[in-house]
Amino acid sequence: MGNGNIKSKKFWQQLRTILPESEIFTDTLNTLAKGTDAGFYRLIPELVLRVESEQQVVKVLELCALFNVSVTFKSGGTSLSGQTITNSVLIDTGEGFSGYEISSDGGSARFQSGITGALANARLAPYGRKLGPSPASINSARIGGIVSNNASGASYGIRYNSYNTVESMRIVLADGTVLDTGDPESRRSFEETHSDMLSQLTVLSKSAKFNETVRQKIQHKFELKNTCGYGVNSLIDFEDPIDILQHLMVGSEGTLGFISEVRFNTVKEFNLKATSMVFFKDIKSACEAIVPLRGCSVSAAELMDRNALRSVENKPGMPAVLKTLEDDVVALLIETSADEIEVLENQMKSIEKALTRFDAVYPVEFTTDKNEYNRLWKVRKGLFTSAAAARPKGTACIIEDLAFRAEVLGDALVALKKLIEEFEYEGYVIWGHLLDGNIHFVMMPDFNDWAGVEKYRKFMEALVKLVVHEFDGSLKAEHGTGRNMAPFVKEEWGGEIYDLMKKVKNVIDPGGILNPGVIINNDPDVHLKNLKPLPVAHDLIDNCIECGFCEINCPSRAVTLTPRQRIVIYREIHRLALEGRDKERLSELKKRYNYDGEATCATDGLCELACPVDINTGKLIKELRFDGNSSAGNSVASWIADHMGSVTSSGRFVLGTVGGVHRVLGTPVMSGISGFLFKASGHRIPLWNPNMPHGGPSSSVYKSNGRDSEKDTVVYFPTCINRTMGKSADYGNEMAVVEKTRLLLEKAGFNVVFPDGLKNLCCGMAFDSKGFKEQGLRKAKELNEALLVVSENGKYPVYCDMSPCLLRMKETLSSELDLYEPVEFILKYFPDRLQFKRLNKKIAIHTTCSSTKMGLEDELLQLARMCAAEVIVPDEVGCCGWAGDRGFTHPELNASALKPLKRQLPDGVESGYSTSRTCEIGLSLHSGVSYKSIVYLVDEATHEKSK
Repeated sequence: MGNGNIKSKKFWQQLRTILPESEIFTDTLNTLAKGTDAGFYRLIPELVLRVESEQQVVKVLELCALFNVSVTFKSGGTSLSGQTITNSVLIDTGEGFSGYEISSDGGSARFQSGITGALANARLAPYGRKLGPSPASINSARIGGIVSNNASGASYGIRYNSYNTVESMRIVLADGTVLDTGDPESRRSFEETHSDMLSQLTVLSKSAKFNETVRQKIQHKFELKNTCGYGVNSLIDFEDPIDILQHLMVGSEGTLGFISEVRFNTVKEFNLKATSMVFFKDIKSACEAIVPLRGCSVSAAELMDRNALRSVENKPGMPAVLKTLEDDVVALLIETSADEIEVLENQMKSIEKALTRFDAVYPVEFTTDKNEYNRLWKVRKGLFTSAAAARPKGTACIIEDLAFRAEVLGDALVALKKLIEEFEYEGYVIWGHLLDGNIHFVMMPDFNDWAGVEKYRKFMEALVKLVVHEFDGSLKAEHGTGRNMAPFVKEEWGGEIYDLMKKVKNVIDPGGILNPGVIINNDPDVHLKNLKPLPVAHDLIDNCIECGFCEINCPSRAVTLTPRQRIVIYREIHRLALEGRDKERLSELKKRYNYDGEATCATDGLCELACPVDINTGKLIKELRFDGNSSAGNSVASWIADHMGSVTSSGRFVLGTVGGVHRVLGTPVMSGISGFLFKASGHRIPLWNPNMPHGGPSSSVYKSNGRDSEKDTVVYFPTCINRTMGKSADYGNEMAVVEKTRLLLEKAGFNVVFPDGLKNLCCGMAFDSKGFKEQGLRKAKELNEALLVVSENGKYPVYCDMSPCLLRMKETLSSELDLYEPVEFILKYFPDRLQFKRLNKKIAIHTTCSSTKMGLEDELLQLARMCAAEVIVPDEVGCCGWAGDRGFTHPELNASALKPLKRQLPDGVESGYSTSRTCEIGLSLHSGVSYKSIVYLVDEATHEKSK
């Protein structure tokens, strides 16, 4: 692996004509952060390039080929075997690779390489179709990586993996040539310009087909899932060398070319599903059931050994039966699906009949109940989470991936368990896609000393012997070869076929610049080198395995860092400080982390929802802000906490004044002045925008109604944000949200009361998010006491008008209080009190981070559909990135998070609705549509019921 002439002045001069400076990263922080993937190896790239178009890839590859600089491709970064790391040039695909096209019936679909598998499936869902490959990382893994690793998953095995569902693709080869295998003209052109390459591929194909031993071994090996080495089955499956080239790209892990886009043949997504968790007395019994199950309509049969079940049995919502199982018992989670209930019932009967000759611990029972279905799959999905979270701090978390034939599967798994236990890898968990004989196991080696590395060496040697020589299995079934299994490719395939693989690499990438060292590697110890350090750094993040699942939810991912990258850099800072060396590197990382790591983190916590080990990186950032707060800062925060009424009153005055100035000067002049003051003050003066609210309503709004015994009472807690901020210019003649909310509650027949001392009350979130924990808890305590008094210790429900504040209240206030945000309250109390009329209008909704964390996405959609004929939910928008006041002080965060919003709103959307005033500012600003609280829509769509 070499960096060629990367230091050449000419290289850099030409590079800067291809990419803007903002997309070229050479600094210590970004090369480490962006060069990290989910595997347990580490190489730090010398140069990271973020590309937004195929043409940029072409130019970069031409340049690197000219200067003999090696290149590695990375997108989602969820690969596990070390195939997306480098010490040379890393090409990171940006948001420009997000195009797609779907045929009229959904049977065929083209996706560019940067779209996640989950988003592709969301686009196919209206057609009743989905992608064949369904890796566990599908929410984060992108099309380019899914195909480059020949991903498959639980449901369809080999039949519908990437190799067998790719119809055509656009490829950029090492010399910068673009080949579109679905375009006849592109094929003809390529045949002329690359005739020698195609001739050599034809020769390789014939040598494989006409050598009976080689052909039979390839056919035999690919009867199982197999991603160890290149997909040499393409040499015997196809005649046309371009078709051979296309299928060699599948599973090539970026070593043969860049996959720009892929056209898939999609598969049917059935509407009805039935699931059963079947318990067998031991692992061999479960494996013996696979052959008859293959003769039934089974879409998944997921194995879980007793260690796996034990790791989740104490978690909330788990079936009680798990705790009663004997030590050798294993489970199969069996799923069948159909479009018609009669068909589904017949399939269930067929499966039950097939299992009658097996000694199941409990009778086989299927369920079609959605809640029970989710509960059973929660067992399966929680395995990795629990195993990884329980590992000793500082140890690696390795997910191995094997495949065995059905006839030896039981014996192979018994031998595998014995091997792991012989090497004393405690806490291991075995699970897998048993229909395909595909087994995963997690183990936690300690690489912090030589003994741990040597132990892993011996284990891998023993594992290869077991898989290859004793049971004729696959060393990698779906996770790719990478560096992890590269030393053993020859042992699995034999010298003759391994030589074929090396020739494939030499023919397609003759300069050897594409991801060198991956798949083909002459170093027998490469799997033991460049192991990633995972130092113990902080209790909040020590369990992180750097998988990257969190990244898709992060609003700062295109601005600075993702949660995974924040943890990577924090760990490195901690390691360098602990070791007391490389002080210059430590200083640079700390300096850059102030902005990239801390200042641009929204601390919304959505990363926790996607994290398999439940890490909220925002909590770490809050801790760092707490540690960094000065005594003067704490004094100011305490003063504000003690004088909340004065602060909110001043805020109303300032916002009112600014609104008046805007009316006089107009938007262009106001924007210019604000921009100058924002920059001149070092971002201390908030940046004004046209959707900035005016001052909030007067205190007369907060006068409680007299207690009316004939009316139900509700305690209304208007947040300090809504007490300070009134309506914006885009609201027109509408009133402020506090006024609208009170009138709506009264229209619904409620007696509205407010807590005493309201002007000084605050949930404390504004303090907590900036690291002022003590002040935040103090405000929460004050609010708690006031609400207990006014609600008579929870007798009356408490309505809070912003979801973020309500979540904070649920986390910090007394459980005696019956707390609601707008959507929950309206859905519970309004249908019996008001008549809803669906308005003939097209609207958009935005679920706030807090609502998402409270599981209210469906409820917001339900309420919106009760009020409007057409509801748009932009599915590429998550956290808006406003993050309290960061939209004013770091507007780039909000702008980046909402970049997809405008293009996702179709023509005719009249208005947007959410449940957070500050989020609505940014949503309005970046969509061109006025976003308001959902209460405005509900008020418009309801009237009192006739008595």
